[in-house]
Amino acid sequence: MQSYSMRKMGLEAMLQATRALGLDAIEAFMAHLPYFSPREQWDGLKRTVAQSGVEVLAYGVVSFGADEQAARTIFEFAKAMGIPVITADPAPESFAYLARLCQEYRIRVAIHNHGPNTRYDTIRTVEDAMRGQPDWIGACIDTAHFLRSGEDPVAAARRFGKRVHAVHLKDVKDRTRYTLLGEGDLDLVGFLRVLRRIGFKGCLALEYEEKPDDPLPDLRACLQAIQGALRKV
Repeated sequence: MQSYSMRKMGLEAMLQATRALGLDAIEAFMAHLPYFSPREQWDGLKRTVAQSGVEVLAYGVVSFGADEQAARTIFEFAKAMGIPVITADPAPESFAYLARLCQEYRIRVAIHNHGPNTRYDTIRTVEDAMRGQPDWIGACIDTAHFLRSGEDPVAAARRFGKRVHAVHLKDVKDRTRYTLLGEGDLDLVGFLRVLRRIGFKGCLALEYEEKPDDPLPDLRACLQAIQGALRKV
């Protein structure tokens, strides 16, 4: 679960809801695990997550700019929390240090595509950003945002291959209207088949943009769609 789907809930309520949905792993949204919180609170946040039985497999989406020290704080937080992947919108100037921090902290960065007219809105722009970088730096495929940009998420997964470090799994119809998984234009079965073919072992996170005040019924429906698709993979 991308915890942004339950962004109106506090940390403990979100963790409880995740377990109630039958899941035990999340990609954490910053409002739930704030890297900018005082460092003396980090251990408490980690204990709260651990006590819930939920594992944090990824964190984001965060921004990286020219300030390496600001970026280092995010890496330090992820390391303290035991998080292996940071999903990010890295500015071009951040590539001067990003791979070095990945290697130092042993944490991967996944470049997140974020829809039309953004920095990383197409397969090509993500590929261009990854070119020349070590495998520490890869992609977070947001399936709906690629569809909104007129791109095929299945083709993105094929092209990125082992560089797919994370996924935000969601659906959209006609490039404009977010839907339940299976009711939009995403080839869910085809996408999952390609993930299996490329040996994807990263964070496959369900994300839902709609109904933030009461997302659980729709999240259950999305999970049922995923389970049905997996039976066909």
